[in-house]
Amino acid sequence: MPTKESLIKDLVKEGYLKTPVLIEAFGKIDRADFVPEKLKNEAYLNQPLPIGFNQTISQPLTVAFMLELLEPKPDEKILDVGAGSGWVSALLAQIVGEKGKVIAFERIPELCEFGRKNIAKYNFIEKGIVEFFCGDASKGYSKEAPYDRIIAGAAAEEVPPAWKEELKIGGRLVMPVGHNIVVLDKIGPAEFDKKEFFGFSFVPLIND
Repeated sequence: MPTKESLIKDLVKEGYLKTPVLIEAFGKIDRADFVPEKLKNEAYLNQPLPIGFNQTISQPLTVAFMLELLEPKPDEKILDVGAGSGWVSALLAQIVGEKGKVIAFERIPELCEFGRKNIAKYNFIEKGIVEFFCGDASKGYSKEAPYDRIIAGAAAEEVPPAWKEELKIGGRLVMPVGHNIVVLDKIGPAEFDKKEFFGFSFVPLIND
């Protein structure tokens, strides 16, 4: 069976993980802490795994690819929508550090509980680095806006207007739209640079 080290090595070798800060976060935040008990021995397979309620913990390759696109940095404030198992939120928390903040949203109550419990293993909630909310963030969360980065783990038909609004000028958003990953850089109050990467598969973003 693959190990955490062999998974990281493969992701680096295949060019999905490149940035030292991200490689370090993958080493420190153990995917096995974010999968259901009965799937622990599959935690280091490079594939999505079910976490219940028709949701998955994303494939490590996809998470690495999206986080490399997001380029999170220390001290930033990041909105993470569709937090699910909490793995991506914890990786982000590891990167932004004690002066940064990750605002995580999950709308399925049972998964909120699961995700919150997993992130708590690393004391990120206790330290105030992660705030974990149970609810629908498809209309944004203006209380903590503006955000340096916004990431979503579920696919929508389009980028929600509220997220564009709540992104800082100079900020970046990464999310799945249909089967593509879209990257938006906000270069003016309502001006964006857009890039698209094709050929991915995600669970749909559900809103209330």
